[in-house]
Order: sequence, then C-alpha cells, then structure tokens
Amino acid sequence: MRSNTMPSRRAVLAGLAAWLALGRGALAEGLPTVAVTKDPNCGCCEKWVTHLRDAGFTVTVTEGPVNPVKARLGVPRDLASCHTAQVGGYAIEGHVPASAIKRLLAERPAGTGLAVPGMPAGSPGMEVAGMEPDLYEVVLFGPNIRTPFARYRGTDAI
Repeated sequence: MRSNTMPSRRAVLAGLAAWLALGRGALAEGLPTVAVTKDPNCGCCEKWVTHLRDAGFTVTVTEGPVNPVKARLGVPRDLASCHTAQVGGYAIEGHVPASAIKRLLAERPAGTGLAVPGMPAGSPGMEVAGMEPDLYEVVLFGPNIRTPFARYRGTDAI
C-alpha cells in the first residue's frame, strides 16, 4: 500500500522531466527566455547577455541586422541602442538592467517595452574599470506612452 505523503514514481519522473526541460534557473524564478538580436561584432552586447544570464534568465542570441527587428517591434529611433531583445511580449532596447526587466515582467505595465538609449557608461555590458558609472533612465515606451520607468547608476537602482 502506497503512502499518501510519498509522491508516485510517475510524479517524480514528471517533475524531473520538467526541471530538465526548463532548466534550473527558469524553474526556480519562472523567468521567460530573452531572445536577443545583436551585431556579431559587438562585445558590449555579449557582456549584456552575460549580465542577463547571471541574473537567472535563459537567453538566446541571433546575430544579424538589428534595425529591421527594431522597426518590427516599434522601437523609436531616438531610443535606439546597439541590440534589441524580446521577452514576455515586450521589446527591450539597449543596456537595460536585469532588475528592470524583472520588474517589467512582474508589473506588466501597458507599453511596448523598455529602452536605455545610447550606451551609458557603467550600464550592464558597458562597465569600464576606473570610470564612474553614468546616471541614466530606463524608459517605458509605446505608441502612446513614453515615461521614465527607473533610474540607475551603473546597475544600481536609484
């Protein structure tokens, strides 16, 4: 007779299969995969991808032309940066900190996505040893919205 407190062999195997399919980080935090499109020669984009992975995201990278992706996702030209990503139905433009992306996914505000225009020194992927990080804004944007979402100095929210 099987105890009601012991999981069945089938339940254990199903749980193990889910863990293997989703990966430990995705299962632990429930984070969706981030799909990044970047120029193949951009080193700061690779550092930003590493920042996201270190924060628990699973990241896929496609190397190729980025401007058509920006246009398709509705990223305004004045908010453009060097790489574009998609996660949870949102566009992510530039060196957006992982903590801002996690907040976006938790709060789910109306908008197309988040952007960090340009390439601020000290933002994730743009760290320079011995250089003071810039103060910068993460912008929530959409067809009828453009508003500050967060402020950072380096990777620290202010």
